[in-house]
Amino acid sequence: MSVDQKIRTVLYYASVTAFLIGLPFILAFAFSYKFDRRSFKFTKTGIISIRTQPSGASVTLDKQALPDKTPMSVPELLPGRYTVTLELEGYYPYIGEIGVDAGRVARLEKIILFPLRPDIKQINRDRISFFWRDETRSSLYYVNRDENAVYRSDLEGGHFEQVCSFLPIIPPPKKWEISPDKTRLFYFNARQVGIVTMPQGKKGRDSGSAIILNFPSDVINDVFWYADSYYIILICSRRILICETRENAIPVTLVNLANRNASGFYDAHSDSLYFMDAQEAPDGNVYDNLYRLEMRNRIYPFSLPDFITLKGLEQRMNMLDRRPEERKDGKKP
Repeated sequence: MSVDQKIRTVLYYASVTAFLIGLPFILAFAFSYKFDRRSFKFTKTGIISIRTQPSGASVTLDKQALPDKTPMSVPELLPGRYTVTLELEGYYPYIGEIGVDAGRVARLEKIILFPLRPDIKQINRDRISFFWRDETRSSLYYVNRDENAVYRSDLEGGHFEQVCSFLPIIPPPKKWEISPDKTRLFYFNARQVGIVTMPQGKKGRDSGSAIILNFPSDVINDVFWYADSYYIILICSRRILICETRENAIPVTLVNLANRNASGFYDAHSDSLYFMDAQEAPDGNVYDNLYRLEMRNRIYPFSLPDFITLKGLEQRMNMLDRRPEERKDGKKP
């Protein structure tokens, strides 16, 4: 055998050997497998898909910087947990962990990067202690307790103007709300409710008035405007009341409550009051329940001279009494 033949033979067997040795790696790569040095075996890999808002963030995976920017995908990752760091100039970085499973795509596609200097603009033009947004009129309302005044502007702070004044209550109010017809405003604390008639829009029944309604025997948890914009619904520590928004109005008890911290919600569209309260169950324990009181315009309008005729209505409403100590069978919880 000549020297050339020997060289060709050696090269042939070396090529075959290299092919046989490299074949598993070639097949593993083709079928998304990778050699895991920890287990000394081929393991199917996974992918991380990364998207950010805004895009263009640099990506660091387990302290190794990657060349591409978001949006991007990182293929051929062995199963396990990875630390991902996303950085974009002018924005706070994002640091998080994500798990990669074999043959699956792990997604980080809802990442919002927030600016280091947010776009902040002062809206009010006077001192304020409280504000709320009127969705239907796209307006902002502000309360200045030093001047006992309410201001209004558009959503950008334009057309800033005083709309009304109010009578102060102590302690300060914990909620303010405009009536459905936009002519009145209430505010309240645990014992008092203030009512102000707004000077713009449809005239109210007490145009230009500002009054305080006192509830010395109750602790007020929440207040809602009734659908007619003249009555208010009060959820108190022991009962639910409805009351006219005029001086010396006498409230009507709709429901007696067992839970001192009852909460509720009034739906003006269906004229229904939803509230939580406790009631004794057949097993002898007391549980919280959700109730719905269908009002259906049955309780207004009425005035002080008509109050006597409401006794029958009040008795029917009190059939919803939830105080266990006043059950008809005389049993106590």
